[in-house]
Amino acid sequence: MEIRIGIVNAPRELSFESTQTVDEIAEQAQTALTSGAGFLRLTDDKQKVYLVPVAGIAYIEIGSDESRRIGFVG
Repeated sequence: MEIRIGIVNAPRELSFESTQTVDEIAEQAQTALTSGAGFLRLTDDKQKVYLVPVAGIAYIEIGSDESRRIGFVG
């Protein structure tokens, strides 16, 4: 699943793939944003850890579990 996080005053967004479900990621984000935690901690599909300062988050886009189609579909 693709996760994209927009950072305030940053020209690019943080984008990575994760094996977590939409609900798990949404719950982690909501908890970090409402609890006053300093950072949102997420892990990608290669076990890299991303610590994003909660105060700098502009948006979080969580992709779907669907696999991408390759070629002509129609």
